[in-house]
Amino acid sequence: MQLDNLSFGYWNELARQFILICTFLGGFSLTTVVTLLIGKLDTKLKRIIFKTSVISSLAFLIAIFGMTKILLMTTKGYPLEASHEKIMFPRIISFIAFMIGIASQITVVSLSGWTQSKSLGWFTSIFGFIAALLIFVFLS
Repeated sequence: MQLDNLSFGYWNELARQFILICTFLGGFSLTTVVTLLIGKLDTKLKRIIFKTSVISSLAFLIAIFGMTKILLMTTKGYPLEASHEKIMFPRIISFIAFMIGIASQITVVSLSGWTQSKSLGWFTSIFGFIAALLIFVFLS
């Protein structure tokens, strides 16, 4: 079955789940941004982590709003015409934003160890790579 043939009920529940996941991960990213803002961005690595966290937060925010539009359009009683064609654009943008958010979040976690030591850097990078592989396998 292709994604275009899924029922509105399924899209509604999928949108709910995406919103929940993106809200949680976006909050995590935003916490990283605020924490880095309070501290000093005195190294190139910290500035990269900061920028990547901002990208992650904003990507998850875009996904939240795109999926909210899908949630509204697929809810019974939606006052405007809803069709699979009309949910395609928010669906594509939301999924791309979600993937950017996930990739950015994994990058932040993977780089975080390098701010402390080489051994922690290797640890976080290796497990970040493993996590990225598993996440993308589960999403395919």
